[in-house]
Amino acid sequence: MIRYAYIIPLLPLASFFINIAVGKRLPRKGDWLCLATILAGLVMSVGIFLEVFQAYDPNFKYHVVTPWLTVADRFTINAGILVDNLTAVMLLVVTGVSTLVHLFSIGYMHGDPRYSRYFAYLSIFSFSMLGLVLSESFFFIFIFWELVGLSSYLLIGFWFEKKSASDAGKKAFITTHIGDVGFLIGNMIIFVTCGVFGFDEVFQAIGQGKLSGTLLTIAGIGVFCGAIGKSAQFPLHVWLPDAMEGPTPVSALIHAATMVAAGVYLVGRVYPMFTPDAFLFIAYIGFITLFIAATIALTQNDIKKVLAYSTVSQLGYMIMGLGVGGYTAGLAHLATHAAFKACLFLGSGSVIHALHTQDLREMGGLRKKMPITFVTFLIATLAIAGVPGFSGFFSKDMILAAALEFGMRNPAHYVLFFGALFTAGMTAFYMFRLVIMAFLGEPKDHHKFDHAHESPPNMWVPLVVLAIFSFSFWFKSPFVEKGWVQTLITKPATVADVVKAPVATASMEHAAVMTGEATHAAAPAEGGGHGAVPAAHGEKAGAPAHAGAGEHDAHLAHMAHSYAMYSSVAVGTLGIFLGFVVYFFGWIDPARVANSVKPLYNFLLNKWYFDELYDATVINGSIAFSKFLAWFDLHVVDGLVNLAAQLGIFVSFLVGKFDDYVVDGAVNGLASATTGSGSLLRRMQTGKLYHYVFVLAGGALVIFLIKAF
Repeated sequence: MIRYAYIIPLLPLASFFINIAVGKRLPRKGDWLCLATILAGLVMSVGIFLEVFQAYDPNFKYHVVTPWLTVADRFTINAGILVDNLTAVMLLVVTGVSTLVHLFSIGYMHGDPRYSRYFAYLSIFSFSMLGLVLSESFFFIFIFWELVGLSSYLLIGFWFEKKSASDAGKKAFITTHIGDVGFLIGNMIIFVTCGVFGFDEVFQAIGQGKLSGTLLTIAGIGVFCGAIGKSAQFPLHVWLPDAMEGPTPVSALIHAATMVAAGVYLVGRVYPMFTPDAFLFIAYIGFITLFIAATIALTQNDIKKVLAYSTVSQLGYMIMGLGVGGYTAGLAHLATHAAFKACLFLGSGSVIHALHTQDLREMGGLRKKMPITFVTFLIATLAIAGVPGFSGFFSKDMILAAALEFGMRNPAHYVLFFGALFTAGMTAFYMFRLVIMAFLGEPKDHHKFDHAHESPPNMWVPLVVLAIFSFSFWFKSPFVEKGWVQTLITKPATVADVVKAPVATASMEHAAVMTGEATHAAAPAEGGGHGAVPAAHGEKAGAPAHAGAGEHDAHLAHMAHSYAMYSSVAVGTLGIFLGFVVYFFGWIDPARVANSVKPLYNFLLNKWYFDELYDATVINGSIAFSKFLAWFDLHVVDGLVNLAAQLGIFVSFLVGKFDDYVVDGAVNGLASATTGSGSLLRRMQTGKLYHYVFVLAGGALVIFLIKAF
């Protein structure tokens, strides 16, 4: 099945072209075609995953390329696919969530005037994301990266009749492309220095020293800038909550496992090229993002906005996990988050479909009217809150453990763990605030409540499926030490491993601090799953620096995991308890608390004033700069053009006068002299003999007189 992996993205591409061309004429406006193609892709993805799972080889790789473009015999760009363990998991996640979103959309979008176009857009989005996952080079991943941005713009602004929706689409498109500029610069640095685009080829070139030092750090951060945009990391996170203006199934597709996950996947895919400084930059960007987004989610009253900021926060967890060396942890959270966050978004869509409102202050008591939606939503909430037995606990615990181990190795960065731990408590609090306000207690709007009803099967079946996959046993059995995710998705060797290889113990421990994971956990250079960079001096990237170093690292990792697990359960329990105390039992009045800290509440309610800040600086600055350029064009550029025109007219006037009075005067004077002299001479030629005799006589007399005197 793996050899036919290239067919998976081609199926939704074919359905896009068919649906966009003749979808309105097809039965059911072609929704069945789009669903069938993505379902076929899911079946093939399951087959590929089972093949990879049966092999159970952390270094498994299927890599096929063919020459695509040769430029003047100087370099060749290859096209091909790369299927490894990470690809297999991502294919399953993308096609699985996309299939359920397609199914949910049949009920949610029923009756929309552009129904066929909506499904066509879903297909082109799926094609773009699947192509990105299968890409084997920086060149093609950038192409599909841009296609993902374009198709997400079409979906976010699908209801473009609403100004808010069209503005949200433009905001997402422009904001993400700011990060893409950095991605492009990183790609260009890589190509100019290494001369190749393929992932394995680039990693080998870095291992050979063609790209190193500060320039490699800049290239890595440049590539990561693409992830900052697509995965809504600080400071480019502002587009994601506005993307809620799109249809709710689109929110689930974009915010769960596809577009926003692209940045996390990119970091995981190019992980071997990051230097210690780049890792530290990545870790702190993720940390800032997860904390800011969680604080904003505390005060939001729009059900989709709460989930949107929750997504931003969880993406921050993934990025921070990758930055502190928790490679497996960050990517595991990507997989688990896909299921429970898609369930939450589709669950919110079910609520909105029933009540025709997104305001939590108009909900309440819905568990009686919508029991299936309530149960599935609760399961997904338990997962994101990190309750043991659910998938979020499994992956978030790994991230917190990696952050704590990173802090233990370098105490200056303990803030990453404690900040993330505090945010985990906030996550549990604001998610149960949402559940209580929407589903528990008494209805706040009886008119809407009376008309509420459970969604049809084509909407609640995807919720049930996603809720089932929100349990942790799918990823790790409680009876084994490591789950399949931890076995198949192992950390590859990185540039940090090369930095530490030639040096003794102190250097090894410093590099371990920078990567945040024990050195023995790194994959060996030979046959690494990512074409890992080889260690110097013949030393394997995973070799311990001295006897007992491996045991010490293992003990440190185990201790960090234990502390992180107990502390995360404690803060999660506290967050849930506070949620019930405030919003269910009413022992604490949230309005009174908000009034007592009004400036802080308004600060969080207004999303840290990021939009206002960008309006006042970037947007107004751009407008002011545009006005300056318009003024400069009107008065300086056009002024110079007009001055040149006036000078031309004046010179032409002078030339005209010179031509009239000097050139034409000279010509006319010569003509007049010639005419006058001719007229005079003509008068002398009378033709009468006595005139000529008189003249001759007169002339002779004159000569005589001259001679005489």
